[in-house]
Amino acid sequence: MTGELHKYYTDTVVPILREKHAYGNAHQSPRIAKVVVNSCVSANLNDQKQALEDVKNELAVITGQKPAETRSKTSIANFKLRKNQAIGAKVTLRGQRMYDFLERLIQMALPRIRDFRGVSSRGFDGNGNYTMGIADQSIFPEIELDKIKRNIGFDITIVTTAGTDAEAKSLLAELGVPFSDKPKRQPAKIVEAIPALS
Repeated sequence: MTGELHKYYTDTVVPILREKHAYGNAHQSPRIAKVVVNSCVSANLNDQKQALEDVKNELAVITGQKPAETRSKTSIANFKLRKNQAIGAKVTLRGQRMYDFLERLIQMALPRIRDFRGVSSRGFDGNGNYTMGIADQSIFPEIELDKIKRNIGFDITIVTTAGTDAEAKSLLAELGVPFSDKPKRQPAKIVEAIPALS
């Protein structure tokens, strides 16, 4: 499975995008620059430190890379949040590891979501980047269900070099991201033969 998505992008997706958007050369075609996987924990939890360790361990298993801690920038008394407090973890994927993660996400993880009908196309930020939310880490096959201590939700941000959301959506759709507003095939019309009246 290693390298298949990257090879598919180079051999198949780039020519399709060049024809669709009339790019002058292959280097104008948008590509994926990086993928950021981010998760946070509540500062109000009694076992906040243990929850943060669980998040870091799960992200490491899912992505194959050690996560970095994210810290709060300001203090917010109502949320019991102190400045520079560790509140989450993130992983930034690039290169082959990024393509391997996307391949597992598209082909194996997303189809395991119950009643899955595609991801929303409203996650674009206006600059060609797309963010989707995952409510439960158990959709990834690397996670052992009997060892899950708590449900962990996280965001996945796909950063592209596309200049517009339309170009980014074309790129992700060709790579296999199942958008919910993708046009559905119309069912074939059944024409009944009506006997002619004499």
